[in-house]
Amino acid sequence: MSITVQSYDMILLKEVVSAKDYKHFVDFPYKLYKDNSYWIPPIKKEEVKILKPETNPAFKFCVAKFWTAWNDNKCVGRIGAIINHDYNKKIGKKIGRFSRVEFIDDQEVSAKMFETAEKWLKEKGMEAVHGPLGFTNFDNQGLLIEGFDYLPSIASVMHFPYYQKHIEDLNYRKEIDWVEFRLKIEAVPEKAVRLAEIIKKRNNLEVIHFKDKNDFQTYLKDVFHLLNKAFSELPFVTEFSDEMIDFSAKKYIQVLAPKYVKVIKKDGKMVAFIIGLPSLSKAMQKANGSMFPFGFYHILQALKHPDDMDLLLTGVDPHYQKLGLPAILINELQKAMIENGVKYVETTGMFETNMKGATHWKNYDHIQHKRRRCFIKDL
Repeated sequence: MSITVQSYDMILLKEVVSAKDYKHFVDFPYKLYKDNSYWIPPIKKEEVKILKPETNPAFKFCVAKFWTAWNDNKCVGRIGAIINHDYNKKIGKKIGRFSRVEFIDDQEVSAKMFETAEKWLKEKGMEAVHGPLGFTNFDNQGLLIEGFDYLPSIASVMHFPYYQKHIEDLNYRKEIDWVEFRLKIEAVPEKAVRLAEIIKKRNNLEVIHFKDKNDFQTYLKDVFHLLNKAFSELPFVTEFSDEMIDFSAKKYIQVLAPKYVKVIKKDGKMVAFIIGLPSLSKAMQKANGSMFPFGFYHILQALKHPDDMDLLLTGVDPHYQKLGLPAILINELQKAMIENGVKYVETTGMFETNMKGATHWKNYDHIQHKRRRCFIKDL
């Protein structure tokens, strides 16, 4: 296989092909953010798996290329370009994605990186590009533009403030934002408990609690199938195939804490779920990109003794959205958090247009502290 190297004055763009190339691509953020106390290092082996067709089933419906940028034999940036054919078919447009973009504060570096990615997307027939986006909505999404002084959840992102100006200077405009909240957990109000009980009885709802992973394992595929229904109309989302479900389930079942997973069933059918996860952000920083020899230990400790919780995912069957199911789910999860000493919750990204979702937090002592943006540009 030939390796594409493009030269722009002193900047070299090298296509990621060899094992060494993948290592440089994955290692670059570790060097860029080494003095940033808010960056959460991913597990390096997992990152490499996501980038390769032989280990990521998303390549069944996506094509992608990745590049590193070099100046004077030093890696100064990285960028990926992805075409999700399923998503383009869903929206009826030819649009590519830029992904996993990181770079030093040098406009020549960022310009040449984006030029390279855009050129490849255009050659593939794309008429626009947006991002940062990954292969699926379970991948990292959005550029952080507010909240640089808060530790993110493992489902969120950290970027340097200068990224936004670089991207906007390249004629990218806002497509949509995600917002994130931090909540203080206090006793569940008696009024909320009574309301949840009324809703449950009136609609013949059953709340399922889990003691261990084996209990939850039988529900895992149903969670993804419900997710497909609940998220089908959201931007950037494509349906999870059985193969993608297996791939994602194996990745997340390792760290899920079943007592923070709640499921609602109606007439024996799952109609809603919520998944909370003890914050692994500090544990991942201690692991520093590797599960062994000590990374897994730090993660296990974080799961056992949480102060903070990440609200990873909530899904409600569209046919039952008017029943008030999110209120029941949040109340049930809140009880488990209080029992286990959790003091704060970090929500994952919610589209700024989801005004109804934001009202869930009105009864909490909360702040909206982070904002991520998806940019778009015509090619």
